[in-house]
Amino acid sequence: MNEPQYIPGVCNIGPAEIEARKRFGWTGLALTALLWALFACFHAGRSWFLLLFFPSAISAVGFVQGAMHFCAGYGFRSVFNVASEVGRTDTVLQAEFRAQDKKKAMQILGLSVMIGVLVAFVAYFLS
Repeated sequence: MNEPQYIPGVCNIGPAEIEARKRFGWTGLALTALLWALFACFHAGRSWFLLLFFPSAISAVGFVQGAMHFCAGYGFRSVFNVASEVGRTDTVLQAEFRAQDKKKAMQILGLSVMIGVLVAFVAYFLS
């Protein structure tokens, strides 16, 4: 089996970090569903449903990072971890690689925000 390796702008986390991101995504999704259900059960005003932006964007960050094998936070901090343990990082030394990582991190952040906005507006208009 091939060992995961750092690829600038493509992959900056290994299997353990990927699983951690997916768990983060599931947690955000559960929180989104729970809040949506509570707002609906208690007949909250429509504007309350816009708050679903936060947990759904958080969920999206986790799932998108897991799917892309790329941690946005690591990309912004110019570090990577393709090792088997979570949290241990190495520094990205080349300026070109750091720029590629920051670009990918911005894409992940932008996509996650768009997903959060979409979920919030769908909930708002369905309420």
